[in-house]
Formats: sequence, C-alpha cells, structure tokens
Amino acid sequence: MGLIRSDDGISKRIAAMCERVRAAQATDQYFFNMPVSELRGGSRVLVDGREMGMFASYSYLGLIGHPRITSAAQSALTKYGTGTHGVRILAGTLPVHVELEAKIAAFKGAEAALTFSSGYVTNLTCVSTLVGRHDYVFSDKLNHASIVDGCLLSGAKFVRFRHKDMSDLEARLSETPAEAAKLVVSDAVFSMDGDVTDLPNLARVCRQSGAWLMIDEAHSLGVLGDGGHGIEEHFNLPGVVDIKMGTLSKTIPSIGGYIAGSAEMVSYLRHQARGYVFSAALPPGQAAAALEAFNVIEDEAWRVAAVKRNARTFIDGLRSRGLDTLQTETAIVPVVCGEDELAYQMTRACQRDGLFVLPVVSPAVPAGQARLRATVTAAHTEEEIASALEIFERAGKTTGVIS
Repeated sequence: MGLIRSDDGISKRIAAMCERVRAAQATDQYFFNMPVSELRGGSRVLVDGREMGMFASYSYLGLIGHPRITSAAQSALTKYGTGTHGVRILAGTLPVHVELEAKIAAFKGAEAALTFSSGYVTNLTCVSTLVGRHDYVFSDKLNHASIVDGCLLSGAKFVRFRHKDMSDLEARLSETPAEAAKLVVSDAVFSMDGDVTDLPNLARVCRQSGAWLMIDEAHSLGVLGDGGHGIEEHFNLPGVVDIKMGTLSKTIPSIGGYIAGSAEMVSYLRHQARGYVFSAALPPGQAAAALEAFNVIEDEAWRVAAVKRNARTFIDGLRSRGLDTLQTETAIVPVVCGEDELAYQMTRACQRDGLFVLPVVSPAVPAGQARLRATVTAAHTEEEIASALEIFERAGKTTGVIS
C-alpha cells in the first residue's frame, strides 16, 4: 500500500470524500454502486434479494435482453472471441466494426461514422481534437461533464453560455474574432433536467456566426423523433447538426460511443483523435449487439411511441400530485426535493416501498436542487407506472416534500 499523507491537498480531498461516504453509510443514506443481481423483464430488477420496480434505467426502449440483440452478440463471440488484436487503426478493426459504423451513419443521416470505446471518451476526444489553442468552444452551462472536460482539455478558449439562452450565445459569439474557429456544443436532452435543447435557434445562431454545431444525443437517441432517430428528426431539421455524437450504452444496450457527420470530418478524427487511435477496439460481441440494436429500433417502432407515451403519463401523474419535475419533456424525469437530506430520505422511502430510484445531490446539481432522477422506458406497463406514482406520492408526503 502507498503512503497515505494527511497534510497535503490530495490527501485532504480524498479524506473529505471518504468521510462523506462513511457518514452517508452510517445513516442509511448511501444508495450508490448498488449491485443489481438480476434484470427481470426490462422493468424489474433484483437488488439484495428483493425484486423492485426499475425507474433508474437508461434502457429507454427496453432493449436489454432482447433476444435478437443477445443472439447477435453470442454469434460474434463464437466467431471472433472476446476481443481483437489491438487498436482499431492497426490490428483491431473487424468487419462488424465497419458494419456498425455504416449502420450508424445511415441511421443518423450522415455520410460516415466512427465508434469509440466509451461515450465519455467520445466527447472528450472529439472536442479536444477539433479545437485547440486560438480557437473558441461554446458550451451550454448544463452540458454533461464529458463535454466540459473535452472543452478544458482542448486548450481552446472555453465559453459557457446560459442554459438554452440563444441571446446569450449570440452575444458571446459576437465577441469572438472573425477569423477564429468556433465550435458550439450542446446536449440534445439534458441529463439532469430532461429538457430538450432549442435546436432550431441553436442551428440558426451557429449558421449566422459561422460556428460548427455539435450535439450530444446520449439521451435522445431512440427517444426523440417519430422513428427514434434523434433531435434532427424531432424538429424536422435534417442535416443542421455538423457533429452528431451519441452513446451505445443507453438506448443501445452495449458500450461505447460514436461520432457521425461528413466523410472528411470522420476521416480526420479516425487519424487524429487520440481516444480512438490509442484505445482498443470495441469487443466484437458488443459491436454486434449495438449493430443489431439499431436494426431492432427500425423494425419495432412501437417502442419509440411507447416510451413517449409512458413518459407523458409519468410526468403528468407526478405533477398532478404536486411534485416538481422542472421542465422535462422526455423519459428523464427529475423529482426535485430541495436539500440533499430530503433527496436521501425520499430515496430511502421509495426503495423501502419497492421502487429502485436514486438521488442526485450537490455538487452534481446546484445546492437546494437535489432530486431523484427517475426514468421511464418502453418496457414499463401502465400498472407499473401507476404503482410508481403512488409510491412517489407516499414518499413525498412522508418526507414533507409535498403536503
């Protein structure tokens, strides 16, 4: 074991976090990293021997365990084994990787696509590869941490604009030197609040200022648009996004991330993006699972309609009971509690009643805005949603979140 110091900044930060964890565990308020031993039917899970309703899943279309996807992964494992010979650019590319990228490009209406080993790495490496010193990158204040980290790593002038405030973005862009390269990045669906970015005006502002537009579709793929193709389909604005980013670990039940766009831009990333060049290839089973998941989405469009219907029922039900869900309009449904302690109490009450939900507290969200971030999927039945609403109401009244 290494020497643990007690008098320097690193040790103090470690000690402070460990003490916070210990205090939460001591008061039965630690709910993170809970082992889920079984996934049952897409909407139920087994946790510590108890079956619970799952309302913390990113599997928005209920595709985890889909027989076609599982079979595709098993076939790839049988054919290729569990890994490849290395990084994609040298010995790691398999036909399934090429097929997956062609499928993503077609699904997103792009010329080409490139896959990465994780969604976080996708944002980190894409932003930091496309912009650098003397460039400008503009980020919505509620963007995901992976976008923020990519902006910081890039070395570009990092400018954050007020959440979905196009006037603020316009003003900040107007202060940029005309000759500077400019990149604007935004989530499509914001992961803590569930609201949708204003793509029509965002695209307009970028076009007028000569800025590139990158959209993170981690939480909009499969959720927005009649066919689940994402935010461009949702607003009927095909082709307005220059850099289409998404993950393969939420709606798509696999692992990794992707960038889709012009053939030239994708080729540039394929040869310059350090997170691609120096990272091992996606395991063949995971690549095959992701590929088949896109096929399933197209073949079973009823799932897209179902998640939208379930989200609307859930949001309306919570609001009618007096619970604050902010401005969400998607499958991510924040239930605002206020102080961190209330969020912990609300989580404990819900979990004791058989509902698997988790708290999000400061500093992940602003102080006083602690919440339970619930999610709904296409796999939830009307009865499961009705039961969850009753549990939330009881928990809200028990904790004083609602009267």
